[in-house]
Amino acid sequence: VQLQASGGGSVQPGGSLRLACAASTSILGLTFMGWYRQAPGKQRELVASLTNDGRTNKADAVKGRFTISRDNAKNTMYLQMNNLKVEDTAVYYCNAIDSGWPSWGQGTLVTVSS
Repeated sequence: VQLQASGGGSVQPGGSLRLACAASTSILGLTFMGWYRQAPGKQRELVASLTNDGRTNKADAVKGRFTISRDNAKNTMYLQMNNLKVEDTAVYYCNAIDSGWPSWGQGTLVTVSS
């Protein structure tokens, strides 16, 4: 599966953005989809994930602020990010596991600054 991430941009602290990850095929069969991020000088980390049976997982740093969801009809996964903080600045990547094989989208840059 090919993934296309979009929705990044520059916002002030407290602002919101919604990232989208469009898949080239149906996402119904994908057992895992997730958003990762990589800040300058840091390792890539899992931000939020969901499985095809509806389970979600989020990093402690984003709980209460970020929401992950998927629209099977549009073959798209979303990450709604509210109350953004400076420390959320990073390149965000979407990921999916298809038949055991991971796929990555290109990154989309999120910059939070005043």
